[in-house]
Amino acid sequence: MNEVNEEDSEEEFETEDFSELVRYTIPGYIAGLLAGVLLDNYGYQRSALGQWLVRTLSGEGESIFEGIYSIRHRLGNADGTMAEAYGWGKLFGIVIPWLIDIGSRLAGIDVYGIEGFYIPYFYALSDQIGANISGMLFLKKKEGLWSTTVNRYIHHPVMLSSLTIILVVPLGLLSARFLGFSPANQTFTALETIVANLCWIPPLVGWLIERKK
Repeated sequence: MNEVNEEDSEEEFETEDFSELVRYTIPGYIAGLLAGVLLDNYGYQRSALGQWLVRTLSGEGESIFEGIYSIRHRLGNADGTMAEAYGWGKLFGIVIPWLIDIGSRLAGIDVYGIEGFYIPYFYALSDQIGANISGMLFLKKKEGLWSTTVNRYIHHPVMLSSLTIILVVPLGLLSARFLGFSPANQTFTALETIVANLCWIPPLVGWLIERKK
């Protein structure tokens, strides 16, 4: 009986506070879309700097807020949670797409064509990849052994939903480019990144678990 109670408390410990992370997604979407519309209106439809701004807001806006949440949580000297580890991972993943974007343009890759499909992917999900890795390390620290860590990982709904998004989204982006879609202006750039940015799903899963408990 005590073992069951301990498992329940551990699961609650891992999923607490995800409701706060869910709230951070929509402001990033709105900011990115507004930036795209304004840049288009002022004639910056294909500005590389404009695309950087629009994709950062649309794909990583919530990561900035979640990073602030994690910093605030840590400064409050609270015990570490899966939600906090998740937020730290997303914050550290923000810079990766900037480097990939710059490198691709310098290499002469057509960022508007099929071969550039991966750029919005990393803007939308590099923070999710960072969150997934951070969550795995959190479980490793808690469990001690990799065998038990992997077992907890594959039975953790938040981590599994995160992994599913990481694997499925690039296929959708590639398919859209094959079908003729191109981020020819900043509004399309924002919409493409928003559709790819499904980072709200794992925190939502965590929040639903919280409600069930």
